[in-house]
Amino acid sequence: MGFATNYAFLMVGRFVAGIGVGYALMIAPVYTAEISPASTRGFLTSFFEVFINFGILLGYVSNYVCSKLPTHLGWRVMLGVGAVPAVILASVVLWMPESPRWLVMQGRLGDAKRVLDKTSDSVEEAQFRLADIKEAAGIPENLTDDVVQVPKHSHGEGVWKDLIVHPTPSVRHILIASVGIHFFQQCSGIDSVVLYSPRIFEKAGITSSDNKLLATVAVGFTKTMFILVATFLFDKIGRRPLILSSVAGMIFSLATLGFGLTVIDRYDQKITWAMGLSIAMLLAFVAFFSIGMGPSPVVYSSEIFPLKLRAQGTSMGMAANRLTSGVISMTFISLYKGITIGGAFFLYAGVALVSWFFFYYVLPETQGRTLEDMEGLFGNLKWNFPKNKNKNKNKNNNKEVSNGDGPNGQVQLGSK
Repeated sequence: MGFATNYAFLMVGRFVAGIGVGYALMIAPVYTAEISPASTRGFLTSFFEVFINFGILLGYVSNYVCSKLPTHLGWRVMLGVGAVPAVILASVVLWMPESPRWLVMQGRLGDAKRVLDKTSDSVEEAQFRLADIKEAAGIPENLTDDVVQVPKHSHGEGVWKDLIVHPTPSVRHILIASVGIHFFQQCSGIDSVVLYSPRIFEKAGITSSDNKLLATVAVGFTKTMFILVATFLFDKIGRRPLILSSVAGMIFSLATLGFGLTVIDRYDQKITWAMGLSIAMLLAFVAFFSIGMGPSPVVYSSEIFPLKLRAQGTSMGMAANRLTSGVISMTFISLYKGITIGGAFFLYAGVALVSWFFFYYVLPETQGRTLEDMEGLFGNLKWNFPKNKNKNKNKNNNKEVSNGDGPNGQVQLGSK
C-alpha cells in the first residue's frame, strides 16, 4: 500500500491486508485458548485484544507524526510502516508450537503430549488435559501410542451440520452466546468512537487539527490501558462480573455523552461544562468498554465451543463482529446527520441496555473451567447462575460425576 501507484493498486493492498486480518482475528484467540492452561486462559487470551488496541494507539500516534510530513509522503509512510510488525510476526510464528488439540485430532498424541508438558502448570495437569482432549476427540483412553488412528468425524466432517442445521440444545445456546456477544460489542458504537473521534471532538468544541489528533491519541491510550487492567481480572473475578459491570458503565457514559452533545448542538455559543462533560464521558465510555466488553467476546467465544466445532464456531462469532462493525462504521455519519450526534449516542445507550439483559440471562460463568467442560454449562437458558469458585482448580486430585448427565447423554465430569 505504501508503494501504491494508483487507487486500484491501493485497494488491492487493502484487500490482501483484510484477508490477513481476517485470518488473525479467528486464529489467534482460538490458538491461545487451546494452548493455555485453565488457570491463566482468560489472562492470555485477552492479550489478543490488548495488542490490537496497542496497534490502534500506534496508528493514532502514526497519524499525528505523519501529519507533519508532506501530504504526498505522509500517507505512504503511515501505511507502509505496518509491514514491520508483519515481518516480525511471520518470523516468530515459525518457532510457535502447534495447538495440542489440533494435534490430537490428527492422531499425533506424542506431539500433543510434548506441547502440553510445556504449557501446563504441572505434569499431572498435562496428563489430565490430554485425557480430556482425547475423550472429546473420540479417541479411546487406552490408546497411548505417539501416532494413532482417529475417528473420521474428528477431521471435521459434518461440522456445519452439527453447528447450524441440527445443533444440540447446548451447541445452539453456545452459538447464540458467541454471535450475540460479538454483535452487541460492536452495536455499542465503539468503532464509531475509534474511527470518528476527531469529528466527535470537533462537535464537542475542539477545533484545532493538532488538538483533535492529540485527543484521539488519548482515546487510544485510555482504551489500551484499561484493557490491560482487564487482563489481570478475568481469571480473578470471572467473565460475567466484568461484562455486566462494563456494560452498566457504558450505558451511563453513552447516555451522558448523548446529553452533553445534545446541549452543545442546541446552543450557538460555547457551553464549557457541556464540552468538558462530553469529552470526559467519551473517555469514560472507552474505559468502561475496555475493562470488560473489549476483550470479553474474544476470550469467551474462543473457549466455549466443543473441540470439533471450535474453529468454525469462533469464525462465525468473528464474522458477526466484523459485519456489525462495518455496518456501524458506515452508517455513523448518516445516523448522526439524521437524528443528531447526541441522538446517535442515546441510540447506542439503548442498545447497550438491551445487551445487559442478554448477557445476564444467556452467558454462564466459565472461569476456571477446562475447555472440555464447557459444553455442560450450556443448553438451558433458564438456569440459576452459581458462582464459579475455580471449581476445576483441584481437578487433578478430585474428579467426580456431577449431578445429571451432560448433553447427548454424556456423563459430565466436574470437581470438588
